[in-house]
Amino acid sequence: MSRQRGLILAPMNSGKRHSHLVTDGPSRAPARAMMKAVGFTDADLAKPLIGIANTWTEIGPCNFHLRALAEHVKAGVRAAGGTPLEFNTVSISDGITMGTEGMKTSLISRELIADSIELVARGNSLDGLVCLSACDKTNPGVMMALARLDLPGLALYGGSINHGRHHGQALTVQDVFEAVGAFNAGKIDAQEFLGIENAACPAVGACGGQFTANTMATIMEAIGISPAGLNGIPATAGEKNRAAYRCGEIVMDMVRSDRKPSQIMTRPAFENAIASVAASGGSTNAVLHLLALAKEANVALQIDEFDAISRRTPTIATLKPGGLYTAVEMHQAGGISLLLRRLLEGRILRGGCLTVTGRTLGEEVQGAPETSGQQVIRPTDKPFKPTGGLVILRGNLAEEGAVLKVAGSNREKIAGPARVFNCEEDAMAAANAQQIKAGDVVVIRYEGPKGGPGMREMLGVTAALAGQGLADSVALLTDGRFSGATRGFSIGHVAPEAFTGGLIAFVQEGDLIEIDVSARRLHAAIAPAELAKRRAGWKAPAPRYRRGVMAKYANTVSSASEGAVTG
Repeated sequence: MSRQRGLILAPMNSGKRHSHLVTDGPSRAPARAMMKAVGFTDADLAKPLIGIANTWTEIGPCNFHLRALAEHVKAGVRAAGGTPLEFNTVSISDGITMGTEGMKTSLISRELIADSIELVARGNSLDGLVCLSACDKTNPGVMMALARLDLPGLALYGGSINHGRHHGQALTVQDVFEAVGAFNAGKIDAQEFLGIENAACPAVGACGGQFTANTMATIMEAIGISPAGLNGIPATAGEKNRAAYRCGEIVMDMVRSDRKPSQIMTRPAFENAIASVAASGGSTNAVLHLLALAKEANVALQIDEFDAISRRTPTIATLKPGGLYTAVEMHQAGGISLLLRRLLEGRILRGGCLTVTGRTLGEEVQGAPETSGQQVIRPTDKPFKPTGGLVILRGNLAEEGAVLKVAGSNREKIAGPARVFNCEEDAMAAANAQQIKAGDVVVIRYEGPKGGPGMREMLGVTAALAGQGLADSVALLTDGRFSGATRGFSIGHVAPEAFTGGLIAFVQEGDLIEIDVSARRLHAAIAPAELAKRRAGWKAPAPRYRRGVMAKYANTVSSASEGAVTG
C-alpha cells in the first residue's frame, strides 16, 4: 500500500516502530519540512531513525574524539538501511574538576545525561540508539538511558588514552596526582614534577588504568550492552573507527529484530558485570553505578551482593592503580574479552546471557585470543588474589554499608585515631602540610550525595598521601567517593551520610576507628552516653546550594547505598 511520496513510509517491518509517529502522513508535513531544512530527504525519512547520543566535549581528552567517531557510527547506520540523527549531551571531566567545587557536578551529570538522552529519544520518537561515551559518568549515564527507554540500542566506549612515558616508565594521570604529594613532600624537584605532568597524557582517550572509565567499559561488555571486544580498543587506534561502523550495523539489526536492553540487562547479566569488576580490580564507583542501573532496568540488586560475588571471584588481572599495567596493555594482552573468557572457563561468568549482537556472551568470548607470554590476565586457578577487589563493610559507622577496594592492598585490620575534616579542602590542606601521620584514620564528611552535594571523589587527598609514602599506613573514609585511580586503604560511600545524621557526623578528633576487612566491619569506639551527648541539639549544616541543578539534586537524591539516584 502506498500513497503520494512522503505521506506514508515503509511497512512496519522496516523497523520504524516509533518514528512513523513523527514522519508519516499528511499531518506530519510540518515536521518533514523542518527535517528537510537540515538536509534529510524523503528517502531518509522513510527509514528507521537512529539516534546517535554523543557525549562529545572539547573540555578534556576523554570525550574529545567522539565527534569524529560518531561519523563512523553514522556511516554504519546508513549502510545498514537506517537514518542517523546525532545529538549531544553533557560531560564533566573528573580529572579536571578533581579537588575543586566543580567536582560536585560530576555525579550529578550522570542523572542529567540519562535524562537528556531520554528526552531527545522520546521527544523525537526514535527507533533505536547508539550511545557514545568515555569519561566516568557518561558511561553509566548512557546505560541508564538505554535501560529506561528500552529501545533497541547499544553503547560504545570511546577507548583509553595511551599511557605516557617518563624515564622508561608507563604513566597515567594517577602519577600526576601522586606527584603533587611527592613534590609537596620534597621527594621530587620542580623539573621532575613538570616532566611527569607533561608526559602523562599524550593524546585523546579516557584515563589509562582500571579507573572508573575503563571499569565501566568492562562492565558494558560484561553486561552485554556493548559488543564484545570493541570497548577496549584504544581511542587513537584505527580499529576504533571500524568498531564504530560495526556498531551502526548492529543497531540496525537490533531495530529490525526488536532486540531491547531489557532482554540483555537481566539479573544474571548484572552478576557478570559485578564479577568483571571484582576480577579486574575495578573502581568502587562501579557499586554506585550498577545499583543505579539496576533500578532503571527493574533488576533487584542490593549492595551486599557485591561483597558476596567478590568473595567467590578471584582477582585475575593486575591493572593500575593497584596493579602493574594500563588499559592499553590489557588490550594488547587480549583485552576485556580475554578477561571474560577466563571467567567463563572458571565457571564464574554466566555465559548464556544475551548481548546486543544477538549472540550470547559465552559465544562472543569463548574464542577470545590471548597474546603469547602476556602477564596481565591470569586463569582463575592461578589468580593474583583468591578473591575479588571489592569489599562491603558494615558497622555503627556504616549501617547501610560502605565500599572498600582491596585489589592493591593486603591489610586486613586498622585501628587508629580519627583525623576529622568537614570538607575535602581541609583534608587536602592538612595532607599538603604533612599533618597526616602513619596510623591515622582520615575522616572526610559532609561530602555525600545530599551533603556535598554530589559525592566528590577524593583522589587529590589519597594521591597526595600516596606521594608522601603513606598509602599503606593511613586509612581514609568518607561519605563521598574515591576515584578509580585511588590506591591505598580507602573506604567510600559511607552511609548514612553525615548530612542525614549518620554516625560519621558525630566522630570527633582522636576517636578510635576500627576497620576489620575479614569481619567486614567499620566501627567507631564511642560510648553510648557520649554519642547521645554529641547527638543532642545536632542540626545538619545549611544546604550549600538553594537553587539550580545542585539544589534539585540534593533535595531528591537517595542514599549512596541505593545508587544515589534521583528517580
